[in-house]
Amino acid sequence: MTQESIDELFESSLERYKAGVGPETLIPVFKDICDRAPKNSAAWTCLAWLYLLQNQPNQAYKAAQKAVKLSPQDPQARINMASAMLETNQTGVRQQIELVKQVLDFDAELRREIQENVEEGLSRKPDWNSLKRINNWLFAS
Repeated sequence: MTQESIDELFESSLERYKAGVGPETLIPVFKDICDRAPKNSAAWTCLAWLYLLQNQPNQAYKAAQKAVKLSPQDPQARINMASAMLETNQTGVRQQIELVKQVLDFDAELRREIQENVEEGLSRKPDWNSLKRINNWLFAS
């Protein structure tokens, strides 16, 4: 599979997610993308998010770690990692949140995008307590 076709698969899978396709269907697709393009931080970030939606925080943490390693400045990857850390009772959540805050303080468009992602996540999984906490830390005035 060429890089172009991997990118196309990623984009079409992202569109399927936005259209309402559930994580149980998309996790195998994103795992495949990550296997074929292991340096694609966006794919790892999406995989972590899907695992979190499926109540699989240990797998989410592993995927989020890879995403953060590949793209340390990506606030969504760090939010996924913080959520997985909260759900698996790990320490170091505050450091992740502080790094996200720093990025969001300097980029209003990215801040809006992250806020929309959080709202969308909570609409799909209203009882997502770790994401509710993160939402409070990042966006409560």
